[in-house]
Amino acid sequence: MSIKPESIWAPSPSTTRGQPTPISADPKGERVAYASNKSIFLRSIDNPAVSTQYAGHTTATTVARFSPSGYYVASGDVSGTVRVWDCVGEGATKGEYHIIGGKINDLAWDGDSARIIAVGDGKEKFGHCITADSGNSVGEISGHSSQINSVSIRQQRPLRAMTGSDDTSLVFYHGAPFKFNTSIRKHQRFVYGVAFSPDGSSVVSAGADKQIFLYDGKTGEPKAEIGAGEHKGSIFGVSWSKDSKKFVTSSADQTVKIWDAEAGKAIQTWRMGEEGKVSIPDHQVGVVWPHGRSDGLILSLNLNGDLNYLLRRQSVSSQACPRSPKEYHRNCSERCRETPKPTLFTGSSDGRICNWNISTGTADHLDGEGHTNYVSAIAAAPRSRIYSVGWDDSLRSIDASATVFTGSAMSTDGQPKGVAVTFDGLTAVATHKGVQTFRDGQKQKEVHFNNASPTAIAADGKLIAVACDDGSLLILSPTSLDTERKVNSLGAAISTLSFSPTGEHLAAGCSNGKISVFNTSTWEIAISRWSSHTARVTSISWNKEGTHAVSGGLDTNVFVWSVEKPGMRVGKANAHKDGVNGVAWVGDGKVVSVGGDAAVKVWRVEGLS
Repeated sequence: MSIKPESIWAPSPSTTRGQPTPISADPKGERVAYASNKSIFLRSIDNPAVSTQYAGHTTATTVARFSPSGYYVASGDVSGTVRVWDCVGEGATKGEYHIIGGKINDLAWDGDSARIIAVGDGKEKFGHCITADSGNSVGEISGHSSQINSVSIRQQRPLRAMTGSDDTSLVFYHGAPFKFNTSIRKHQRFVYGVAFSPDGSSVVSAGADKQIFLYDGKTGEPKAEIGAGEHKGSIFGVSWSKDSKKFVTSSADQTVKIWDAEAGKAIQTWRMGEEGKVSIPDHQVGVVWPHGRSDGLILSLNLNGDLNYLLRRQSVSSQACPRSPKEYHRNCSERCRETPKPTLFTGSSDGRICNWNISTGTADHLDGEGHTNYVSAIAAAPRSRIYSVGWDDSLRSIDASATVFTGSAMSTDGQPKGVAVTFDGLTAVATHKGVQTFRDGQKQKEVHFNNASPTAIAADGKLIAVACDDGSLLILSPTSLDTERKVNSLGAAISTLSFSPTGEHLAAGCSNGKISVFNTSTWEIAISRWSSHTARVTSISWNKEGTHAVSGGLDTNVFVWSVEKPGMRVGKANAHKDGVNGVAWVGDGKVVSVGGDAAVKVWRVEGLS
């Protein structure tokens, strides 16, 4: 038996309201790079299900840029560290350099892929220029009095660079080594984007004042102001076309515009969201025009974390986004559940639930009124029904076939710790006080535990199992919620429970990393050798035959276990940065996991028979 990685379904880029989010495309126009949580993801533009993850950073990442050669990526994080790594091979780190005493906001490579300028919000300085292979200083980034938001380097010689800052100024540098040449004050508010044209003849700047200016690429002399009054919101991103005749901007007014640089006019506009309706999630906070493509594709990023695929001479209503993946977003995927059909649902810390297309690796956010806070658990029910609970103290019903929340929220008596559904559709919710049952949107029964608080819950056709923080395991009747049996303490708090499909076994994962499997006919421990996790077990899922189980834990590991051969197990260490939060079987020999890195990963398990 073996477990092998099959694919990574990358999460959305991390975004922040009122701030630009840099995204980068490789020179061939095949992949896009962006920061998400503590990782950097490189994802295929044409096949979003194909992604790679770089997990070398130890703090939240902020920016990633491909080198002009296409062989390396430079990425920055909130600690002021820049890492240079191989993006063609195994992702080996080439160098790690501490640049400033604060967040890295942007990076730029020179045309030789030899030098990098990193800028951001430092304490003593706001940027620095280094060599990519050794980190040696090759210039000084000075002239600003506040954090620098954007930087760009001219790709031809003589080398030039420009930075834009919160102090409303632009600084033009000569290099290399890069030195201050002149300060330019054309903007009235924060400067969010600067970019040299590919031929080096021009450089463009844009910012919170909704203004766009062009400058000479060699001298930095102002050439023109473009599109005054066109954008109605802050301009967060700017990117040039390969022929240097056009550039594209993205704005908080929910629009993306293509500009003719020579004529100074907008030649195409896309507006996201409903016409005439202000939508904060549709603020366009980043944009990139991938070179090396013949279709003129443009990628824009909204505040919600969705990448929009835009094609020239097409409007949004006429399928300008033919492959637009609306992915999972935010800090962590909390639970994943497989429905009777091959569909996967994940919940997030901001209350959103996504329905994943297993064949494409992309997801859609559920329609309707959902949760407003952390989604703590999801459970599949008969007749294409899904139930979820969240820290907004509510139970929600989901129509899996229509991917929409249905009915009104059902209030829970306290903060939900888990949810389970019996074979006949009775829904049981564990809160910090006790257990409640619901059917067809109506509360049925409830029971409070005076001396213990539930930590996990599971159900099959005849039983409800509830774990408590004193280490005990209670077996309840679904109809009356009377305690039919109390199993002695396992020596540690039980953190997750899962019945096998036949109901023959109940697996209990504990906070100390051990998993005990009970025989439900005798309630004796049938298997006690599943003990390879070194931290709390967060999730357990059985295959449909009940012969194998998969588990995930805070130790970042995923393990697949055999009932017939308890001593046999295969695992994948460091499956998810910051721990595994959920696991599920999604077909014969296929497992998915979600974790603190917000990624969904697919694993192929071989040799099960």
